[in-house]
Amino acid sequence: MIKYIVKRLLLLIPVLIGITFLSFAMMRLAGGDAVTYMYENAGSAVSQEVIDETRKEYGLDQPFLVQYAKWFTGMATGDMGISYVSKRDVYDTFVEKLPATILLTISSVLLTMLISIPLGILSAVKHNRWIDYLIRFFSFIGNSMPNFFAALVLMYFLSIRLGWFPVITTDNTALSLVLPTLTLAISMASKYTRQVRATILEELNKDYVKGARARGVRGSVIIWKNVMKSSMLTIITLLALSIGSLLGGTTIVETIFMWDGVGKMAVDAITMRDYPIIQAYVAWMAIIYVIVNLITDIIYHYLDPRVRLGGDQA
Repeated sequence: MIKYIVKRLLLLIPVLIGITFLSFAMMRLAGGDAVTYMYENAGSAVSQEVIDETRKEYGLDQPFLVQYAKWFTGMATGDMGISYVSKRDVYDTFVEKLPATILLTISSVLLTMLISIPLGILSAVKHNRWIDYLIRFFSFIGNSMPNFFAALVLMYFLSIRLGWFPVITTDNTALSLVLPTLTLAISMASKYTRQVRATILEELNKDYVKGARARGVRGSVIIWKNVMKSSMLTIITLLALSIGSLLGGTTIVETIFMWDGVGKMAVDAITMRDYPIIQAYVAWMAIIYVIVNLITDIIYHYLDPRVRLGGDQA
């Protein structure tokens, strides 16, 4: 297991190189100059000499491969550079925004599990009854609704009409956490409810469940002690994908609600062509997905003895 973990962590190096190199190249090919945009955004009229001097200061006058090599070497040693806009250390800025995204991730995942798992089980147990149709209908609506639309609907009814929550806030308080959490949970819970239902239905039709019923085992015991245990691999896979995505920053939701996390930070950086911030965000996304996938594989190994690293047979 330790050798496998070390191997997967070593694979992170070529993944980081590939992803960051491509993003580095695409930003340069996108057109526009970060220094020129920075002065234009500040409303400053400067000469070409000042622009050239600033580009030299940031190393933007050097060849592309030299710029990338310097940036990657700095990142490997903990130096992600200085923001072109705020003039602050990129690492410090990133660490400052990260807790807000982690908080939003935890609250969204917990609410999603509290909604989707009971509803998915209920829908499967009441297969083709009115409650099943009702759950499937609302999960279809929630899954079809884009996050930005769900955010606007919640904002209109819960903030403007009822006045329960602030429309937009610049402080990451408990009240301001509710609407972005609900927005993310609506989409995820709708999708996971259908997945849990399908997984539970598949397990309920297997022979071991029929045998347990024939022996007189109670339905609740079969569901929670047998069926749920067999279904956990699917549920964990879904959660792992969501956690990776949420930790990467839910850009649309964070931007709409002005939630000061890494997603909003990335959107602001892209708008202002703040290359060091964008590169740090891309590297963070790559690291998160590799680590989350690794943790998921390890959990698989302990939950299901049939799963063996390297393809060994149980």
